[in-house]
Amino acid sequence: MEKRNPMAYKPIFPLLMSMAFPPMISMLIQSLYNIVDSIFVAQLGEEALTAVSLIYPLQNLSLAFSCGVGIALNAIIARHLGAHNDKEASFVATQGIVMTLLHSILFVGIGLFLIEPFLTLFTQNQDVIQYGIEYGFIVITFTFSTFIHLAIEKMFQACGNMIIPMIMQMVGAIVNIILDPILIFGYFGLPALGVSGAALATIIGQFSACFLSIYLFLRYNSHIHISFRHFRIDWHTFKNLYSIAIPSGVMMCLPSVLVSALNGILAPVSQTAVAFFGIYYKLQTFVNMPTTGVVQGMRPIMSYNYGAHQRNRMDQTLKMATLTIGTILLFGTCLFFIFPAQILQMFNANQDMLMVGITGLRILSLSFICSTFAIVMSGVFESLGKGPISLIITLTRQFIIIIPLSLILLPLVGVTGIWLTFPLSELIASFIAFLLYQKVYKKIKIGNEN
Repeated sequence: MEKRNPMAYKPIFPLLMSMAFPPMISMLIQSLYNIVDSIFVAQLGEEALTAVSLIYPLQNLSLAFSCGVGIALNAIIARHLGAHNDKEASFVATQGIVMTLLHSILFVGIGLFLIEPFLTLFTQNQDVIQYGIEYGFIVITFTFSTFIHLAIEKMFQACGNMIIPMIMQMVGAIVNIILDPILIFGYFGLPALGVSGAALATIIGQFSACFLSIYLFLRYNSHIHISFRHFRIDWHTFKNLYSIAIPSGVMMCLPSVLVSALNGILAPVSQTAVAFFGIYYKLQTFVNMPTTGVVQGMRPIMSYNYGAHQRNRMDQTLKMATLTIGTILLFGTCLFFIFPAQILQMFNANQDMLMVGITGLRILSLSFICSTFAIVMSGVFESLGKGPISLIITLTRQFIIIIPLSLILLPLVGVTGIWLTFPLSELIASFIAFLLYQKVYKKIKIGNEN
């Protein structure tokens, strides 16, 4: 007899936790790496930390491209598996791998030719530019390993397997954390490479995760079979993938656009504010990445039961995901609001950094709890193949309000005005998400859509 998929029958909360916990752990480790990386780089000076902060949007841009395709693969493959159509799921997976390889070529070009022009948009400090070139050339040019790793990770998740993706993420992050101090400061007889060492540690960790993902996929995957024999690009499949990947990718690009725009606004005012904002954006991953793990666990459950026409299980999944994500974000708000000075001192913060950062972290922390419903509903609409609706929510959260409001408030109340825009935008986005929930999600006709 065919083995039943647990997404079809297992009680929702244990199912969600079993599928969310592994990516939550891997995401926590990944966010820990981001924080540890910045702690080590901060020891090289504020210029090095500023350079890494300026390159971060390009790193996030590459992640957005790779995750956009991965999310699309996850949603469409899970839907086909829910309809017991393994052959079509395998066909989509093969097309998705080719799409991933094509996208990765773009970032080889960016890494080779566009790092210096990008940096000069934000600073004329030659030390910052040189640090940024050293770091950015490596982490952007060789990021193609992440594209492959994330595509395979999302395929495993679409099959309901969350343990193997956790292992892949953990291995890459742990390799990064171990190699960071060794390559930056030159331990065990190796030369001290500074920011180049931090970049090399990142890339070696990413390649470790990539090679491991290929090995585990070939050995342990049972539902999806990728084959390039007689391969031809199927434009209809590409269109279906892009219908989810483009909105999802744009949503993940928005932090890159946002950080770059705000760096441009902050740079003429204060380099310290730029460095602090870079620290904050690494720190917020410690809170937001676990919520991303819950969304990753939620997506295949929603997609599978959408394909299986099980509305009640979809509603239960939405409720449990909202409660879980809300709890995580409340913890993050409390942590940042109560201990801002202690957190900043981990990054060798001077007095100027503390003056900017303590108020900044307290205000920014309020945006966590305010974002709960918007985050959940973005993931829900993605899992149902309604990427444009999810994009509306994310555009409101991370683009439409923050940038123009920052330009208005900066002359009135200084950099504090920029921090205030974050909780305000999250409140408005959550209200819009609730309206879309009432108008779209509650009126979905299960069984009449593919």
